[in-house]
Amino acid sequence: MKRELKKLYTEAGERLKNDPSTVPWDEYPRPHMRRNEWLNLNGFWDIETESGYKGSVRVPFPLESLLSGFEGALSYGEKLTYKRTFTIPAKWRGRRVILNAGAVSRKCGVFVNGVKAGESDSSYFPIGLDITDALVDGENELRIECSNDLDPTYPYGKQKIKRGGMWYTPCSGIWQTVWLEPVPERRVREIVCEIDAGSVTITAEGAGDGIMLFDGREYKLENGKCRIEPEEPRLWSPEEPNLYGFTVKTGEDEVSGYCAFRTVGTKTVKGVPRLTLNGRPYFFNGLLDQGYFSDGLWTPAEPFEYERDILRMKALGFNTLRKHIKIEPELFYYYCDRLGMAVFQDMVNNGEYRFFRDTILPTIGVTRMNDSRRKPDARTAEEFLKGMRRTADLLRSHPSVVYWTVFNEGWGQFEADRAYCLLKEQDASRPIDTASGWFRREKTDADSLHIYFRKLRPGKRRSLPCVISEFGGYVWKDEAHSRNLEKTYGYRIFKTRAEFAAAFRRLYTDELLPLVKEGLSAAVYTQVSDVEDETNGLLSFDRRIEKLEPSEISDVMEAICKAAEE
Repeated sequence: MKRELKKLYTEAGERLKNDPSTVPWDEYPRPHMRRNEWLNLNGFWDIETESGYKGSVRVPFPLESLLSGFEGALSYGEKLTYKRTFTIPAKWRGRRVILNAGAVSRKCGVFVNGVKAGESDSSYFPIGLDITDALVDGENELRIECSNDLDPTYPYGKQKIKRGGMWYTPCSGIWQTVWLEPVPERRVREIVCEIDAGSVTITAEGAGDGIMLFDGREYKLENGKCRIEPEEPRLWSPEEPNLYGFTVKTGEDEVSGYCAFRTVGTKTVKGVPRLTLNGRPYFFNGLLDQGYFSDGLWTPAEPFEYERDILRMKALGFNTLRKHIKIEPELFYYYCDRLGMAVFQDMVNNGEYRFFRDTILPTIGVTRMNDSRRKPDARTAEEFLKGMRRTADLLRSHPSVVYWTVFNEGWGQFEADRAYCLLKEQDASRPIDTASGWFRREKTDADSLHIYFRKLRPGKRRSLPCVISEFGGYVWKDEAHSRNLEKTYGYRIFKTRAEFAAAFRRLYTDELLPLVKEGLSAAVYTQVSDVEDETNGLLSFDRRIEKLEPSEISDVMEAICKAAEE
């Protein structure tokens, strides 16, 4: 008989489960463009499914998650209807009211008092709608109709109905914060920071003329733009995550944000191509970060879980997270900016995946593919490129985001050289890894390798910085904190924690450190935490077990840091 998957809660999730009155994620969700007044609509909503279920669920957690409280059966593609009521504060009268939803999976329509306010067809991007004209005095009804059909035409990441191994439980419905905010008729609609080492250009779209308060000084905002060039800017790095706060005042609108000064690029040093940070060679010592949590799936119980993950990984000596095939709520990137954690950001895959072609053959060394002949239908290609552009637009102002990954292991890969050129035209300020793992084409800024079943080695493209964008995947399974007791997924399995820790140390000392001395630019170990069947994380899936102590590897991490600076 098949054993049920264990229900694992994080500590924060346990508290939330035991206190239904708590409003989850009660932290302003957009720190890059913050207004003082807002109304959080998270909490319990009514829900109806097309198949007849009626009940209540907790927002902002995917229906499939433990924290949502959803108790019905879910058929992918069926319509889900969320409902709740709200009342606009009296002091907001005379201003426009914007309804924001961080993300809804996958397609949705938004209705206020029966009037359609807007729609979205993406699982990963924010929604912002002016709902003023649909509002009434007193109680208003908000209805969000959505459906996760898992249509591979659209970016879907690692969701799969038949989850298992490296494929995970799908995530349906509202999975990021829903909130209201009052704004004047003429308002700042978006803030974009173009980051450099010696200057920053801040664009407040929709603002017109006004003033910018930056680091204690007042600057003119002309046509929504302000360029600032401090004499001696404090640069941003994982070791010194220096941020500058600012406030934009234009007409009746006032928003605050932050920015940083830093550059990333490539340079040949002593005959070896290297990735650089602020003009100097830098070793990005990273971890794969899938962004899944045992109780909230795509959404941790509270945003400070991001902070805990980041600080734990920094304590182990890591300075980089590869955000793997997922776009997080903006608070994740804010914590990386503030705490000092570089981010290698993946684009979210769509299209076709074939296990034999895309995993088995490359694993045994068959890595050649002419992807100009591998053409998805026009709509699928269009949706991938649209998602790539929207990702770059959404995250480009974050100093922590230092590197883009376009395709991973051939998943949905097509015309990679064209994708590189389009992304480089949009954002030339960051290196681009066009094809992480294999199926490399001509245009890329890194020679990107995945190495699991053999000794670590440098790439063959000597004209490019070498990045080992996945490796490791060692397993030690604490059954008390593992979701699936019958299946174990990973690349090398150890029976005890001591064996695991010793093998991890040998991997970094004997294999990784010599490559860093030779000029390796980055390495990404798999992974931050266990995810469902995968038990190859440095944290258990419920985040309650740390499989390594900093003291066990601090000396080798220090040696790697020194080797990168030599």
